[in-house]
Amino acid sequence: MRNLVYSINLSVDGCCDHTILGPEGITDEVGEYYMDLMQDIDLTVFGRKTYELMVPYWPDMAKDPSAEKSDKEFAQKFTAMDKIVFSRSLAHAEANTRIVRSDPGDEILRLKKEKGKKISVGGVDLAEQLIALGLVDEFYFIVFPIIVGQGRRLLEGTSLPAKLNLKLVGSKTFRSGGMAHHYLKQS
Repeated sequence: MRNLVYSINLSVDGCCDHTILGPEGITDEVGEYYMDLMQDIDLTVFGRKTYELMVPYWPDMAKDPSAEKSDKEFAQKFTAMDKIVFSRSLAHAEANTRIVRSDPGDEILRLKKEKGKKISVGGVDLAEQLIALGLVDEFYFIVFPIIVGQGRRLLEGTSLPAKLNLKLVGSKTFRSGGMAHHYLKQS
């Protein structure tokens, strides 16, 4: 069965709002870390809001001759990868994306049974739904050395049916002081 993977950037105080975190912590080293993660993923799923942030941004970046090398490499990988957007309102999708209008939990269960590499979930709302359903198998939390004191916190307002126990299976410290933690869901 394929694993569903969730990765997100966070402040030390748990803020996951990219507009507050800003781009400062996204160094080439962090970009390389994300590129390495993508090697084991062949499908990414999003909710509509995150999809509309990622596309057209990354496809445009892939075509931008002035883009940083690491951004361009990520953009090319992202654009080529198959994607699913869960939406009842989105009229059309681009960049190898299929729109799914059915229940995300049922679709993810079906996708996990298919052959292939890992599946990545992007964003916050959809990821929180899938975490609450117990469908996320791996977590990559990239914690930046900042305290922002505001903004949305991960799983804020989400009710889990039970406490979710995780096992740390890897970590990496970046030169910037940020840390990546890789956890597996415990049974």
